[in-house]
Amino acid sequence: MLIIDRFEGDFAVVEDSDSEKMFNILINQIEKEATEGDVIYFENELYHVDFEQTKKRRAEMLALLKNMGLCL
Repeated sequence: MLIIDRFEGDFAVVEDSDSEKMFNILINQIEKEATEGDVIYFENELYHVDFEQTKKRRAEMLALLKNMGLCL
């Protein structure tokens, strides 16, 4: 799973959660709607946001934070 960690200049810093490696992707290769924390996938020479996986991952992270008492 590829997850946008942050944006730096002309690049998105992306984590490959399977290999736990970080790498850069040029911003112009990613859909404009993409934000930090989005899950992305590559298709037709462009990285697209996987809205379903992003929603699922955010819900899992929110539940984890609530269980740790860090979020109301």
